[in-house]
Amino acid sequence: MNKKIFKTLEFTKIIQTMAGFTASDLGKEQVMELKPSTSIEDVMKWQDETEDGATILRLRGGMPIPRLQNVRPHLKRLEIGASLNGLEVAQIGKILRTTSEVSRFFETLNETGIELNTLYQVADNFITTPTLNQQIRETVDEDGNVLDDASPALRGIRSGIKRGESAIREKLDSLVRGKNAQYLTDAVVTMRNDRYVIPVKPEHRKQFGGVVHDQSSTGQTLFIEPQVVVDLNNRLRQLQIEERQEIDRILAEISNEIAPYGNEILNNMFLLGKLDFVGAKASYGKSIEATRPLISETNDVKLLSARHPMLNPETVVANDILIGGEHQAVIITGPNTGGKTIILKTLGLLQLMGQSGLQLPVAEGSQMGLFTEVFADIGDEQSIEQSLSTFSSHMTNIVSVLERIDSNSLVIFDELGAGTDPQEGAALAIAILDKIGSIGSYVMVTSHYPELKAYGYNRPATINASMEFNVDTLSPTYRLLIGVPGRSNAFEISKRLGLGNDVIESARQLIDSESQDLNEMITDLENRRKMAETEYLEVRHYVDEAEQLHADLQTAVQQFYSEREELLKKAREKANALVEDTQEEAEQIITDLRKKQLQLPYDGGVKEHELIDAKTNISNLRHEEKLAKNKVLKKAKKQQSFKVGDDVQVTSFGQKGTLVEKADNHQWVVQMGMLKMKIKESDLTLTAPEKEPTRRMVASVRSSSNSHVSPQLDLRGERYEDALAELDRYLDAALLANYPQVTIVHGKGTGAIRQAVTEALKKHRSVKSFGYAPANQGGNGATIVEFKS
Repeated sequence: MNKKIFKTLEFTKIIQTMAGFTASDLGKEQVMELKPSTSIEDVMKWQDETEDGATILRLRGGMPIPRLQNVRPHLKRLEIGASLNGLEVAQIGKILRTTSEVSRFFETLNETGIELNTLYQVADNFITTPTLNQQIRETVDEDGNVLDDASPALRGIRSGIKRGESAIREKLDSLVRGKNAQYLTDAVVTMRNDRYVIPVKPEHRKQFGGVVHDQSSTGQTLFIEPQVVVDLNNRLRQLQIEERQEIDRILAEISNEIAPYGNEILNNMFLLGKLDFVGAKASYGKSIEATRPLISETNDVKLLSARHPMLNPETVVANDILIGGEHQAVIITGPNTGGKTIILKTLGLLQLMGQSGLQLPVAEGSQMGLFTEVFADIGDEQSIEQSLSTFSSHMTNIVSVLERIDSNSLVIFDELGAGTDPQEGAALAIAILDKIGSIGSYVMVTSHYPELKAYGYNRPATINASMEFNVDTLSPTYRLLIGVPGRSNAFEISKRLGLGNDVIESARQLIDSESQDLNEMITDLENRRKMAETEYLEVRHYVDEAEQLHADLQTAVQQFYSEREELLKKAREKANALVEDTQEEAEQIITDLRKKQLQLPYDGGVKEHELIDAKTNISNLRHEEKLAKNKVLKKAKKQQSFKVGDDVQVTSFGQKGTLVEKADNHQWVVQMGMLKMKIKESDLTLTAPEKEPTRRMVASVRSSSNSHVSPQLDLRGERYEDALAELDRYLDAALLANYPQVTIVHGKGTGAIRQAVTEALKKHRSVKSFGYAPANQGGNGATIVEFKS
């Protein structure tokens, strides 16, 4: 676009303001180079970036980018073999550290599920160098000072310097105290030419011997290095020279380490500048309360509640600015100081900002165009040097514009045709608008000519607009009225200011009938507009009441459901507490039954499956909230198809079995060990066939006291759910066999089975204690369980 428009519409001031939001020289450079684009791809990409920056600013307060320097000159010096100083190394190190921090920042954002349009891809291009970061961090501090620990030699030299300085100070402190103080102008130790000296009166210069390094401006003080510290100062100076040499060696070494990473550092520097630039766009947008506009490739511009970004958002009057679609030309009329020029500048400036990827101070749902050029003729551009009048200056500019516009240009003219005879000016203005219309450009102009009001009313694709004026207060309201031309308020204002009615009536008779008809038409349009506004406000009131009622109903319904769920939850908790108490009593009954069974004959004993059945029925009394509503489980059960011979899991018993035959439509006969039972189909789940056991011994649960139950259960190789089910059966069998203790072999592996065994043993009421086996019996690969007596 032409650069003149940036100055005319004050786009350069927007850039300068936004540069103040950058955190680094790198970001500031990119801000100062910002220009509008005519490519829809570029504008969309830039708007995506700005939206990402606004999202991060809202959720995280911005990106962690500190003040960074441009290190391109440093890297160029490395390319020619030069060494960097400490500050230059520190600046490069800061860029590398910031790269690592920003990379981690975006990784965290991604992990938390925050969605971004483009900045994740930008962050993926960072190249981290942890080894080089560590080397720089161990060599210099943030201010570029070489650290003591940069090398053992430097640490030793600096220790020597500290001891030497301490020895010199002790010597000099002894000289400036006591009787020697009378020879001094001040009892202090100071520095001259990097050597420690004392201020001595000229007449006593020989009292201390040594070397005179300086004197005061008055000549009343000599700064003397006493003879007793000359050798110490010489030694200190030698150590300082060695320190400088060692620092130069260390910096040359770290410079050689940095040199191979020149491209990576430049890449990271550019990306950090890019992110800083995006952050500045977002921060500036927040400062002007901006939103992202939609983009119309057909240049149908709808800037809703638009504000000029350089005006105070708390006092500026927001206006809907519309152009395009059915109206390629908008003619704004109205009194001076009514805000017409601000409307023109707002339209042009917001269009430049939007095409530069910036968010705009407009309401949500606003829409910008995509113009190849924006031209403007605003203000008094009279040139004394070129001997051009105001009219000539404007016309020269307009001629230049007409030569360059096309069908995708936006043209803004302030007071078109002004500065010459009104009749000729109006005719020129109409002819210029016709020319622009024939080319197809979009144009918004301001004018005082009544001929242009009629032009806007009669011309196709053209619409009138005006700035509202309050006759009662004799002041503008700064509201833009689309579709209503401005009218002269001279008679009304004159009457309110006290001009006589006879004079006003005489003036009315002097104006031609055409102008009077036009003013009457405008008055009628204004009255109709005010009536429409009144009706709108009344309807809006009823709509607001309906919306409030709807919101209240939604709140009431939500509160009802919340209270219902809370009551149900409390009822379930109370029921579960009752079931837990009952279950404890039932467990005690089952324990007593087992003890009695051991004392009864074999045939008269209580069957084990009866004990399991009783225990399962008690457990099923507990309310399960989630499983009953689990749609996935319901769907899975509906999809499973049973047939004779299938291996199944009986959910209520926690046992595995095999389908023998179908009893009826909803029940199957299931073989569980030696038992055959009718089970509901809804209580069955298909399982994979069991593998033949290889290493473990299966513990069979029998009610006979003479049956064999192994004192050891091997769960290695079992699946998690199968292992828990088998453990539960085995513990019941071991208790029935009256074992005082047993061993559970679960192996080490991933630790999942071991953890499951531990949790199950903690909850089992008959387990007294348990712990890992001794090292010679499996260690933490097996658990020894001791039962209660």
